[in-house]
Amino acid sequence: MQTDIQSQGFTLTAGLRDYLKKRLAYALNHGGEYVTRVTVRLSDINGPRGGADKRCFIEVRLKHLPAVVIEDTEADLYVAIDRAAERAGRTLVRRLARQRGYAPAMPAGPESTDCAVQADAQPGTRTLGLP
Repeated sequence: MQTDIQSQGFTLTAGLRDYLKKRLAYALNHGGEYVTRVTVRLSDINGPRGGADKRCFIEVRLKHLPAVVIEDTEADLYVAIDRAAERAGRTLVRRLARQRGYAPAMPAGPESTDCAVQADAQPGTRTLGLP
């Protein structure tokens, strides 16, 4: 899994990068074989004005499936990372479960047109069958 982390409006520290990688590894561990690339964009929307303006944008690219895109905005960047990573993990699990559920079934063997099995019939009992 290739991880690309970008920041806009502030400097990305080594501690924040490590925290983000740990959260993503934990959240996306169920679909690791399907994930090809993860792009994370962290930004401070309002700059020094404050408020709920720390955005965490996560895009998870999957093999043979549409990408999972999650965005969360909070006052605290760590909370935004936690919530976005958790939502990305839940969405990934749900998407993979749906994909497995819609997979085409294996073709069944030829079906018999008889409704009764003559070999299992007991003496003196009637069996029903189709002509």
